[in-house]
Amino acid sequence: MENALILSHLESGVLTLTLNRPDRLNSFNDEMHRQLSEALTQAERDDNVRCLLIAGAGRGFCAGQDLNDRNVSADQQAPDLGLSVERFYNPLIRRLTALPKPVVCAVNGVAAGAGAALALACDIVIAADNASFIQSFCRLGLVPDSGGSWFLPRLAGHARAMGMALLGDKISAQQALDWGMIWQVAAADELADRTQTLARHLATQPTYGLGLIKKALYGSATNSLDQQLDLERDLQRLGGRSDDYREGVSAFFAKRAPNFSGK
Repeated sequence: MENALILSHLESGVLTLTLNRPDRLNSFNDEMHRQLSEALTQAERDDNVRCLLIAGAGRGFCAGQDLNDRNVSADQQAPDLGLSVERFYNPLIRRLTALPKPVVCAVNGVAAGAGAALALACDIVIAADNASFIQSFCRLGLVPDSGGSWFLPRLAGHARAMGMALLGDKISAQQALDWGMIWQVAAADELADRTQTLARHLATQPTYGLGLIKKALYGSATNSLDQQLDLERDLQRLGGRSDDYREGVSAFFAKRAPNFSGK
């Protein structure tokens, strides 16, 4: 596809989506949002997709919103940024977190603003050792969006989230790891191989059960203990009826490697 702002490649059960505006540090414009939305539809509907991997082209992961798309001239009506959030960013984060398949993120460089929130919305994040995370909204008089104000306190803690959001300091990949924001740090020249290996492993696992795990963990953010215990019961009931559970138990007793179907 000409002018593809999202590169899509499916192999070995892994759908790799690459943000492809390297000249703009993969910052979002409306067309890039539309193309990413179309690509996510395949991840949702195609049973051959067992794991989603999101990466960035060039030297950055994603610089958030492309400010060239924002008209802030004094003689023009102020833009409705809430409309953009409602139309594009909120649906994106909701779809990623609700996707009943694991989502891996390879952060190869700067992840700023909504780009940082996009990474944090993924299930397992591996960042290159030269990558960084920035909550840059405060420098523009704006509020962290795309779930940034939800993920940061839960991952890094209240004090660190406040510092990142109010100061806009650059956080290194190692610091993000130390704070519990991401899963691992990899050498920059090993990031692609590391994340592909991880995604291919996840693509061989019991996909339906992994989706239930996501649902359980996100549910715990707002549930009481009693509510969470009930949710675990209900999800375990579903998992126990899956083909993959039957295969896992059979493989255990036969002392062989399981061959999960993802169902």
